[in-house]
Amino acid sequence: MDDGKVCIVEHVHRFNTTFCNLISLESHQPLRVCPSAFCFHSDSQFSPHEETYKPLRMATSWAPGTQCVAKSDHSKTKPGELAYRKGDILTIVDRGVAKGTYKVQHNKTAAQGLISASNVREREAIRVDPSLSLMPWFHGKISGLEAVDKLQPTEDGLFLVRESIRHPGDYVLCVSLGREVIHYRVIYQDKKLTIDNSEFFYNLIDMIEFYSKNRGAIATTLRKPRPKEGTKSAEQELSKAGWLLDIEKLSLGQSIGEGEFGVVYEGDYMGQKMAVKNIKCDVTAQAFLQETAVMTKLQHKNLVRLLGVILHNGLYIVTEFMAKGNLVNFLRTRGRAVVSCHQLVRFTLDVCEGMEYLESKKLVHRDLAARNILVSSDSVAKISDFGLAKVDPKCVDNAKLPIKWTAPEALKKGGMFSTRSDVWSFGVLLWETFSYGRQPYPKMSLTEVKEKVEQGYRMETPEGCPAAVYTLMRSCWEMDPGKRPSFRKLREKLDKELRSCRTVTGS
Repeated sequence: MDDGKVCIVEHVHRFNTTFCNLISLESHQPLRVCPSAFCFHSDSQFSPHEETYKPLRMATSWAPGTQCVAKSDHSKTKPGELAYRKGDILTIVDRGVAKGTYKVQHNKTAAQGLISASNVREREAIRVDPSLSLMPWFHGKISGLEAVDKLQPTEDGLFLVRESIRHPGDYVLCVSLGREVIHYRVIYQDKKLTIDNSEFFYNLIDMIEFYSKNRGAIATTLRKPRPKEGTKSAEQELSKAGWLLDIEKLSLGQSIGEGEFGVVYEGDYMGQKMAVKNIKCDVTAQAFLQETAVMTKLQHKNLVRLLGVILHNGLYIVTEFMAKGNLVNFLRTRGRAVVSCHQLVRFTLDVCEGMEYLESKKLVHRDLAARNILVSSDSVAKISDFGLAKVDPKCVDNAKLPIKWTAPEALKKGGMFSTRSDVWSFGVLLWETFSYGRQPYPKMSLTEVKEKVEQGYRMETPEGCPAAVYTLMRSCWEMDPGKRPSFRKLREKLDKELRSCRTVTGS
């Protein structure tokens, strides 16, 4: 268990029941995963239960890497222009010389050329919809007779996947061929899935992808999924909205981090450097799909930007590359001799502005900490990792809550997460930043932290920390959430402190 984290159970009300019966390949236990790390307030414009929402207004000036969808065909091109068809996805490479034009790259052909901005639209935000499924063909625990009934009328290559009733922990691939339905037992062994002990897969998504292209050990390639009632194909929705990227255009480099849910790689997508998180577990990937849907709606200079997703061997989440890594390691490897107090205030102001934006959208991060702040090549701090998953209390306890960063009211049974609990976490992040990456509550156990904080203990000011900043920390740690400042107020005070630093340093 990581330092600063402890296992908890929390009831989740808003989850797609389609995946409640999924079996974890690690535990063989049914899991229920919260659709997003974000908490949605009942009055949020991004509520997952809302029938419609108004997309955020996109910037009129598109940055390199922005993906656009062609609104109509453009075949009669002039010299230098790019030909494309309606629905094609085009990636902005640079601004054109003429007003309202851009140099773009075609996502399928990799051809480059000029386009008019009026002929394309930026990708739409995806509605947070619990019926969106990475595995619409997965029907849970149904019998073989029920599977046969669902695959009527028979059609070559029509298929679904179900849980095995006779062999708990295994699955069954049911495929229609001629007038018959053939049932293939999918065996779970050595943390992988196999039908024939020849081809092995990390997850069901990977298996279905393989047999859709290769006949292998089965009678026919998989041609058409039979979706479970009430589900929508995430692949189709992502593709239609312009967020689905092509695995063939992605080159993975070295690993640059490994978290609780997957490995993060440095990658290259059509000539652009990216950060790529690969999530192989089916259940976790489904949970992150909901988080990804939230990210498509958010645009702010201090939030790590989502570039798209790839459905292959699980889920790849592709984001902008942050060259200087996370804030904790940045500060620890440089220290006071390199990073000035002025820069520390700038970092925390960046984070505060990003959190103020989330606050305005009535979204709660729940896992705000310096480890989840990334630093760009030009030293801008951006909030990342919106992925603190939760599980239903009836199921296996595999969620971890960061005790040292979490507000007291959120640690209690039925914990109350809110923007003001994020403010508490921001106070701890301030302490981490001005102590140059030290672990909060040094030399204290998690039990001691919980007990002493409840009794009124607060960390002392870090060495060299400006008095005004420490006063802000203490205001974030008010026991009564209502007495804690808003992120707007914190931003105003940090902005004032930044101006004060400039005056002192003459910068």
